Amino acid sequence: MTRATRRPALGRFAATLIATAALAACGGGGGNGDTPNPPAPQPQPLSVKLEKIGGYATGQFGVSAAEIPAYDATTQRLFVVNALAGKVDVLDLRVPANPVKIGEIDASGVLAGAEINSVAVHDGLVAVAIQAPVKTDAGRVALYRASDLTLLGSATVGALPDMITFAPDGKTVLLANEGEPSDDYQTDPEGSIAIVDVSDPAAPTVRIADFTAFNGQEATLRAQGVRIYGPGASAAQDFEPEYIAISADGKTAWATLQENNAMAKIDIASATVTNILPLGFKDHGAPGNEMDVADEDGLINIRSLPGVRGLYLPDAMASYAVGGQTYLVTANEGDARAWGEGNAAYWAGDASKGFVEEFRVKHLVHTGGFDRRAGDDLPPQLRTLGWGAQLNPTTFAYCGAVAGNPGACRNDDVLGRLNISWTMGYRTDALGNPVMFNAAGAEDPSGDRLMYDHLYSYGARSFSIWNGNGGLVWDSGAEFEKFFTSDECKLGSARNIPCKDFFNSGHDEGSAKDSRSDAKGPEPEGVALGQVNGHTLAFIGLERMGGVLVYDITDPTAPKRLDYLNSREDWTTADPGTVLATAGDLGPEGLVFIPANRSPDGTPLVVVGNEVSGTTAVYRLNVSGGQR
Repeated sequence: MTRATRRPALGRFAATLIATAALAACGGGGGNGDTPNPPAPQPQPLSVKLEKIGGYATGQFGVSAAEIPAYDATTQRLFVVNALAGKVDVLDLRVPANPVKIGEIDASGVLAGAEINSVAVHDGLVAVAIQAPVKTDAGRVALYRASDLTLLGSATVGALPDMITFAPDGKTVLLANEGEPSDDYQTDPEGSIAIVDVSDPAAPTVRIADFTAFNGQEATLRAQGVRIYGPGASAAQDFEPEYIAISADGKTAWATLQENNAMAKIDIASATVTNILPLGFKDHGAPGNEMDVADEDGLINIRSLPGVRGLYLPDAMASYAVGGQTYLVTANEGDARAWGEGNAAYWAGDASKGFVEEFRVKHLVHTGGFDRRAGDDLPPQLRTLGWGAQLNPTTFAYCGAVAGNPGACRNDDVLGRLNISWTMGYRTDALGNPVMFNAAGAEDPSGDRLMYDHLYSYGARSFSIWNGNGGLVWDSGAEFEKFFTSDECKLGSARNIPCKDFFNSGHDEGSAKDSRSDAKGPEPEGVALGQVNGHTLAFIGLERMGGVLVYDITDPTAPKRLDYLNSREDWTTADPGTVLATAGDLGPEGLVFIPANRSPDGTPLVVVGNEVSGTTAVYRLNVSGGQR
């Protein structure tokens, strides 16, 4: 098991927590405190192999024409968000091998110019999250009857509702109101969680769990590891809920705050955010956490990188229970704040016109300073901190850094191409102000250079399992990238293309081996969970490398990889959009698991929305073993 570095002083508590979780997972624990209960029967080993059996194609490439799928067993219909159209495509799934479009949900009647961002279904009731034409304005939730797509009711929620989900009882819907800023950062609405009573779909009632109680606590939260760094933003403005998971009893919800590298814990009954849980970082210098960070050498070079820390920055999240405890499964995509990228005034030096935190290491620590990138990709906010930056010669001695000079560390085949956040890692004083250094690398109050003790990269290239209080239970470490270099890993529906030939490929180009190593690697984004033959399975969608990984997470402390299927067929055509009919499935976004007892054909299925290829793929799970 690979562990990641988190907040200080976690050690003994974490070990106790994990041991306790393992005991619970095994059915342990004494009834009267003297004699342990006998262990519960354990499921037998499970074998799972995904098989693509069908799909639906919009014929649109690279424009997010298939994103989030949801399934209604009462009508055997799929509801798939088509972001290009701003609608939901409704597919007949009675024959899973041949989904057929039979209608669509258009929310423009609810809100003129609206776009649907997310969809969820519960026993014949369809709920959609609707973004306003101006994304910083309040959005809407709308409810439809699955059988005939009749609009039943709607209500106003927060700004940019980006994800929607039902509570287990089907009477409550929760929305993650992301509250992204405007592109020039002139308007920054507050993020929030909308809790909607839909017991009467014709008259939904909304309560808002907001973050205003955390305003004024920004310094404390930052000290705990929560990233609050938007220009002039309060905590409530800076928190941007991305995805929601709910406990089995429907009492507690958790929301990923992706850019903040944290989770929010929510009490549903009182519509209150009760805690902000920082997620810490992964030490890429630790054994088991290696990665490849060079994208232009065309080589696979997974190695230990002391001083580099990966921010989890999770996107999708799902929950499950073991031994009465809730566990949270996250896909650690990574996401940088990048607003104003298309604004020439911002790059010309007007810091009021945007905010971009992403920067390459080679430009950050160049001995020629920041101004050599002025007018190109130099964030003006970085320039206000200093003239240039250096690497800590002790931390980064392994790649040649010395006082005042990064040495070979900034070479393209070492750390130079890696995208990091310039907002973190430089040395600060007790008040959070930069400690300045001179050209010789000595601390100097009159110096004009920052000193980066650590470099923080985006995403952890993994999936993680957390407890309900944000404690890390397990992380897949470097397993994804290492698996893609193995002879076992094959691509294509026929599994006949070596993964290593297209390691860390991009999803919108051909012959792109290694092209994503400088960014977020395979980029895990989507996650869905399912119960099969007494086992809990996690399905992890990889946005860039593509495909779906299947893990058995029945024991949250010791997940096991069971399968990987990537149904992209063409890996060499420079523009896959020109061979869309045969390219296969590119860019998984959302996933939904359909258990056998709710499936149209009586077999367990996984449906994936692929935003790049604009396709909805239907996979069957061929299962053996696992019966108790």
